[in-house]
Amino acid sequence: MKKILFTGGGSAGHVVPNVALIEELLSEGKTDVCYMGTDGIEKNIVAEWKIPYYTIHCPKLVRGGGFSAFKKNLKIPLELRRAIKAAEEGLKKYKPDLVFSKGGYVSLPVILAARKLKIPCYAHESDFSAGLANRLTARKCKTVFTSFPETANALPNGKYSGAPLRRSLFHYTRAEARKSLEIPFRTKVVLIFGGGSGSAAINEAVRKHLKSLTEDYVILHVCGKGNAIETNIKNYRQFEFVADMGILYACADLVIARSGAGTVFEVLALKKPSVFIPLEGQTRGDQWENAEYFRRKGLCRILPQSEVDKLPKAIAKALADEDMRAKLQESNFLCGNKNILRELRAALQN
Repeated sequence: MKKILFTGGGSAGHVVPNVALIEELLSEGKTDVCYMGTDGIEKNIVAEWKIPYYTIHCPKLVRGGGFSAFKKNLKIPLELRRAIKAAEEGLKKYKPDLVFSKGGYVSLPVILAARKLKIPCYAHESDFSAGLANRLTARKCKTVFTSFPETANALPNGKYSGAPLRRSLFHYTRAEARKSLEIPFRTKVVLIFGGGSGSAAINEAVRKHLKSLTEDYVILHVCGKGNAIETNIKNYRQFEFVADMGILYACADLVIARSGAGTVFEVLALKKPSVFIPLEGQTRGDQWENAEYFRRKGLCRILPQSEVDKLPKAIAKALADEDMRAKLQESNFLCGNKNILRELRAALQN
């Protein structure tokens, strides 16, 4: 049986799209898969699938932070060599027929090791502007699939495919989801989350206005591991982490979230009205680019993090935005699963 090794991590956005492809391959039963990543969030997410997992330790570029960050970044060349060696050992052990990378700092040593071993590499870039790892490895990959059409034109070997999306996102109807979570059908539901690890700024804003928000809406709040609080407030449901977001999305009339590409394309594919709060600081600005791209098309709203205290007003305006709702119904965004897997299967046959 042919084998594919997946890599990518550092955030849920670099892992969940890989899982979308992994679950498709496992359901077919025609391809063996494994994963190579750090012992961080990717290991926890992938554990559900009970596939072989190879842990390596990888250096990460520290953005900002002054002299302290500079000192840490000085160690990157040595740590990268060690990571490449560890990745090479894992690749020799598993012997994949190809490597598929979703980006993130863990993917760089894996791609470099795979190329050294002459293993074909493929990648996917979710953001409008490519991340550092994918920019560095694009020429070493046979194809870099992209979620945005414009991104494919900016990358060597770029090819527009659409975004990988998990099938479970589309499993639930609104009625089924609300019945399961015991939410009254006519109540407005606002789903709020800040990424796989949560967001302190968003959590603080939600809880500051919790009393007034829960008078008007049911709040489904994914706050991040270790960030739950003791509360018995009616109409407030909090979750530290949710592996299957499909049921929460199905309940929601509005989504408030960061604008990592994975989240943006999930929300748009489900045609959910949204207010995106792009991450600010220690980032290359990709979340702003993602959100602004779709705001210009009238498909979402943006609330700057510096104005997150205006959350209740932003929610009310978004729920009343009939133009956004109409444009979402007319929109049609490409799910990349079939396009990507078609090429991977063809590569395995060569």
